[in-house]
Amino acid sequence: MRLRYRYRLHPSAGQEAALAKAFGCCRVVFNDVIALRRAAFEAGNPWVGDAEVSRLVVTEAKRREDRAWLAEVSSVALQQAVRDANRAYRGYFDAMTGKRARGSVGMPRFKSRRDRRQAVRFTRNSRFRITSDRRLRLPGIGEVKVVWSRDLPGEPSSVTVVKDAAGRYFASFVCEVEPSPLGGGGALGLDLGLRSFLAGSDGRRVAAPRCYRGKERKLARAQRSLARKRPGSANRKKARRAVAAVHAEVADARSDFLHKPSTRTCSACWKVGDRKPLQVRSWACNHCGVLHDRDVNAAKVILAAGLAERENACGAVEDLLAHLRGRASAPSQARQPAGDWTEAGITTAAR
Repeated sequence: MRLRYRYRLHPSAGQEAALAKAFGCCRVVFNDVIALRRAAFEAGNPWVGDAEVSRLVVTEAKRREDRAWLAEVSSVALQQAVRDANRAYRGYFDAMTGKRARGSVGMPRFKSRRDRRQAVRFTRNSRFRITSDRRLRLPGIGEVKVVWSRDLPGEPSSVTVVKDAAGRYFASFVCEVEPSPLGGGGALGLDLGLRSFLAGSDGRRVAAPRCYRGKERKLARAQRSLARKRPGSANRKKARRAVAAVHAEVADARSDFLHKPSTRTCSACWKVGDRKPLQVRSWACNHCGVLHDRDVNAAKVILAAGLAERENACGAVEDLLAHLRGRASAPSQARQPAGDWTEAGITTAAR
């Protein structure tokens, strides 16, 4: 199966300019695909095939004076933009014909430079690679500094560089990993609520983090400052980015909270421990004394969450934590971590 691994990037000023050019070129190609197909539809012409679209908006466009600057960007990234537009149309048609079961999908729309998210994707054909000094080398961009919060489990097949509304850059790698199923037993009902984030059938509750409430006053100040700025001014752009930064803090806090049950929760006694730096790969529970491998323990906790979603609220739900909690009632004994290290890579991706 394919899993994504995301890392923070810190490009230089020159690399930011090169990435902005790549974002813009891919956006133009994507919009050209939509414009071409809309024009064909309105004129009553037949559907334009994927190969013909790619030839017109990339190969032929580079030879025109008004699109000659497309040659300054990797052709692989431009072809990926064409594929994204084609995939958007397929999703739209599948939704219209009932082949797509995940709700309705609107017709593909034009992208804008003011969109909250800008992205460009490179595949293996573009020859991106990770250098010996742990930097990400991208065609036409250069060697970008990466914050490696964890190791990749294998050779990535593609990488997507994303810029969010707060001006942060991320690299999202796609890697192929072998699934390793984990066993389970017992039963436990879990419910996501409003007052409590999570409630279990055994009476245990996990309090809601209320991340937005903690940043509400800071967000209000940033939004008031934005409202006072003149539209189109440089100060308004700075204020808009400040608002986006507060929203990013809320989103990051929520994501961090969702990951804590897998990285800090003891699978033997179900107690949440203290925050641990990334270099700590094994830890002992302060409550029951059991020694855990960080990733294997997280895999057990993630198993419980995954199995909880496998069946609906009326059905029985298998859960590993049920019999783990039963074993925890016995006198605590520290034990060595056990498990397959392949599970650690899969667990890291799931987190």
